[in-house]
Amino acid sequence: MKMVMAIIKPFKLDDVREALSEVGVTGVTVTEVKGFGRQKGHTELYRGAEYVVDFLPKMKVEVAVTDDQLERVVEAIQRAANSGKIGDGKIFVSALEQVVRIRTGELDGDAL
Repeated sequence: MKMVMAIIKPFKLDDVREALSEVGVTGVTVTEVKGFGRQKGHTELYRGAEYVVDFLPKMKVEVAVTDDQLERVVEAIQRAANSGKIGDGKIFVSALEQVVRIRTGELDGDAL
């Protein structure tokens, strides 16, 4: 089992959710986050004063998947989140040791 975490632009969230649904993902966790990478923020003008926006708004999408779903899920996120511009985000994949469904006690693949 794997945990797939993607940091994407907020306006791409609906596209990513639809793409994940199309490849059979039934559960997703989404969190509003702020951060920067190579984009390094930007400057904005507000009431005549210029200020630096260091942390840009992003969305963190987390999906727990079985090993056989992994490649399809990563490709779906990459395709849906790609705008071709800097700051499109990143996808991180890590191993899941154990998953337990709280209600039933089901374990691992059955709990997903």
